[in-house]
Amino acid sequence: MTRQKVLAVSDLVQDQATRVVVDDVPIAVVLDGTGAVHAIGDTCSHGQVSLAEGFVDGDTLECWAHGSAFSLVTGVPENFPAYEPVPVFVVEIEDGDIYIDPNVTKEI
Repeated sequence: MTRQKVLAVSDLVQDQATRVVVDDVPIAVVLDGTGAVHAIGDTCSHGQVSLAEGFVDGDTLECWAHGSAFSLVTGVPENFPAYEPVPVFVVEIEDGDIYIDPNVTKEI
């Protein structure tokens, strides 16, 4: 597969996650407080629920169900009960549009 346009940067609300699905891969896209766009796996590695329904705090996305906060940069949970990371996807922005390839993750 190749990268796909998922939405425009202007569609994002700062410090709020937006769920997209690319080739059946659920992804949480976040515009953080510094203006950076992040894309991480949208399924909590502990509770199997959508992370996009959670809370953005700085550079983390907190699962609404059990409180594990995942780094938007590395995908690593910063607290329990989750201990397995979620994937972090490469984000490309062109002409204000966000592109993601669900098969290309960042090497952390």
